[in-house]
Formats: sequence, structure tokens, C-alpha cells
Amino acid sequence: MTILKNIASLAVMESALLKSKFRGCLLGSVIGDCTGAPYEGDTITSGDKIVIQRYFDKLEDAEFKAPYKQYTDDTAMTKSIVKFLTDKPEPDYKFLARLFVNEYVKEPKRGYGAAIGEVFKKLKATRFEDVFKPATEQFHGKGSYGNGGAMRVAPIALYFHDNYDAMLEVATKATKLTHTNTFAIHGALLQCIAVQQALLADPKKKLDPEEFVALLHEKMKKIENANIDREMDISPEDRAYQDKLKIVEDFIGKNYEDLDEEVIFQLGNGISAYESVPTAIHCFLRAQNDIARIETDNQFRRTIQYAISLGGDTDTIASMAGAICGAYLGEEGINPELLRHCEFTKEMSEMADNLLSARGEFSK
Repeated sequence: MTILKNIASLAVMESALLKSKFRGCLLGSVIGDCTGAPYEGDTITSGDKIVIQRYFDKLEDAEFKAPYKQYTDDTAMTKSIVKFLTDKPEPDYKFLARLFVNEYVKEPKRGYGAAIGEVFKKLKATRFEDVFKPATEQFHGKGSYGNGGAMRVAPIALYFHDNYDAMLEVATKATKLTHTNTFAIHGALLQCIAVQQALLADPKKKLDPEEFVALLHEKMKKIENANIDREMDISPEDRAYQDKLKIVEDFIGKNYEDLDEEVIFQLGNGISAYESVPTAIHCFLRAQNDIARIETDNQFRRTIQYAISLGGDTDTIASMAGAICGAYLGEEGINPELLRHCEFTKEMSEMADNLLSARGEFSK
């Protein structure tokens, strides 16, 4: 399998482009979170899709004034991941656990799930003695299979984009602080790889969706097959994400109007990583071309608007899709008017710059 033809080499990628892509990724994440939050848990009808179209039209209108769209736990935990990477020379997971807990204690009403709240309370009660233990005790020892790990890994993909093994190791451990189920961990790794590959892709060249999915499939095959290599019994999760990516591949190029229902049925729109990470990737790839009933020429808006139009866990799916698309297009691909209406975008731009500075100048 050859690498994507449109991937830009780190050696030749201009520092300005890399800065734009770092910003685009983190801004894409927070915009997807903020704009998707009002629709979280909804089942979206045809009428609702018209409302969402008007919603985005208003947000992109320079004359439109409205209160900030607030971010949720997705962005709160992404912020902590950035600080974890920029404030310590080596990965310190006790430090990251403290960042998570401090953010939660400061603003507990950001939409955190009850299970995550229990993990944070146990971490605080035990004074972070064993930061990985509370998560292992969730759901009778099976661990959470939610998308809470996947929703926050984008900064790890940026920071370690030129060190694949380190990226997977750090993403795995950062996820295990709250989610220890295989579905959750592998979902976080898939999202991490998708962001990394989007970052390395040249935004001036048209992306090949089939090649993008094929590369993700190849990498997830190695990750999922590692369970079999350890002589474990074969279980459904051993190739779960490979199967989902095959469905994503099958959807490429299909534009019939009933596709949304098929996407929800086959890929999902729920809170589990298994039912949301592949969906976010599909949203990014589908938005490479026009989508029926979504009237915009802007690929980034098309990505998050489509993600929201699927309903369900709209803030997280739109946040993950936005991170992938932003990493691909860069900051220039995002309408500044969307930034104006979303909370924390100025600060997130600064955090993206800090993250890039912590990695040094790749153009040298």
C-alpha cells in the first residue's frame, strides 16, 4: 500500500501552512462542538434540516448578532490535552488527570457524562495515586466504550504527527484515564490517525476519499489484529473498525437522498466510539463534494452542517469531523464569521500556536 499521493512531506511543508493546519484543526474541533451542541440528542427531520441550513446562514451573516455558542466537555477536555502536551517536557499522565479533574470541578455543567464524573471523583478522592485504576472499574470492569477519548485526541495527532508510534502510545494512555474498553481505545486511535493524515494532506490538491479510507483501513487492521497476535480469543471488536471503514468506503460516491438514514443505520450517530468516529470520518469525506439540501460552497461548513444533520451525538461527531476537516483545509478554510459566534476560538488559536511552538520549527 503506497502512502497518499497528496501528502506533503514535513521537510517541505511551509511553517505558515503547518501553523494554519494546527489552528484549523483545533478551531474546527471547537466550532463543531459549539454549533452541534444545541442539537445534541435530536432526531433530525427534513424540516429540521431546513432550520439547520438557516441556522448556519445566519451564523455566516456579518450583520447577525447572537450570544456565543458555548462549548461542551469535548472542548474542555481538548484544552487539557493541549496543556498536557505543552506544559511538560515528557508525557505525565498524573498531570493530565489533574488537568481533567480541575477543569471538571471548575465547570461541571459542560455536559460531562455521569460515568466520567464518577471517574474524576474517584481520582480526586484517591489523590491521583493510580490514575488509571478508576476507569478500569467502570461498567463492572469492562470500561466505558464511549467516544470521550476520541473527541479529545486531535492535539495528540498534531503534536506527534511525525512520530506514529509515539502518537498511538500517548493517545492510548490518554484515553485509558477515562475509557478502557477496546472499542473506546481503538476509536480514539482511529480518530487520531484520521487527523494526522488530514494534516499531512495537501489542501491544494483534491483529496482521494477511497485512498484516504484505504490507508486508515490498513492501519486499523494492524491495530486490531494485535489482539489476535496476543493469542486472545477472537471477539467482535477484533475487526470492528475495519468493518466500519469498509462501510465508509461503500458510501463514497453515493449521493442519493436517502443516504442519511443508511448512514445512521450502518455507521451510527450515538455516544459510543464505534457509532461515532467512523461517522465523523464519513462526514469529512462526503463533504468533499456537494451534498443535497446543504447549500454552501465552503467545505468546512458543509462537513459540520452535514454531521449535525445526522442528529444524535451532534456536538461530538461535528467536533471530530471539524477537527479532521480543519487539519486538512487549515484556518483559511473556515469562515471567520463562524469563529465570531463560537466560544473560546481566540484562545484556541493561541493554544494551537503554543502546541506548534512546543514541537519546534519543522521547516528547518
